[in-house]
Amino acid sequence: MADDSFHLTPLDIRRFDFGTALRGYDRARVDQFREQVANEVERLLRNAQGLEAKAQGFHEQLRAFRERDKAINEALISAQQLRAEVKEQAEREAQLILREAKAEGERLVAAAHNESRRIEQDIEGLTRQRRAYLLLLRSMAERQLAEIEAAESTTGPSRPAPSEPTPVPAATPLWLDSVVKD
Repeated sequence: MADDSFHLTPLDIRRFDFGTALRGYDRARVDQFREQVANEVERLLRNAQGLEAKAQGFHEQLRAFRERDKAINEALISAQQLRAEVKEQAEREAQLILREAKAEGERLVAAAHNESRRIEQDIEGLTRQRRAYLLLLRSMAERQLAEIEAAESTTGPSRPAPSEPTPVPAATPLWLDSVVKD
């Protein structure tokens, strides 16, 4: 009898009455068998109840494990997304820093080039002034030499020979000062 609607308890087995027949079973042996069957059914029911309680506990643990697994997976996904966002933000910041550093470097290089050009122009101006000064100095020296030679060649009776040479004034002519300052 495998019908689900038929449930046999140990009490049912103990109280079941087989009735009597003329050549029936030995009553004491039937009672003894009924007692053994009832005890075995009781043991099996207790065992089934224990297993059912264990199964219920296992189902609860499984449900808890599944919830933890779901929470861990969600945390892992969140961590991966956060890592990707942090990495992307760090890359953006690095690019920004690189652009700023490159712009600052270009600005410094341009300033250095401008300063170099200014210094080169100053050097060229000073070189021109030096050449102009040397040219003026040469022409003045040549003029003075020409005057000395002219004076030496024209020694006349009216002019006495000087005992000492006349010193050349140390002052620079005004027109030479303006050339030197330029």
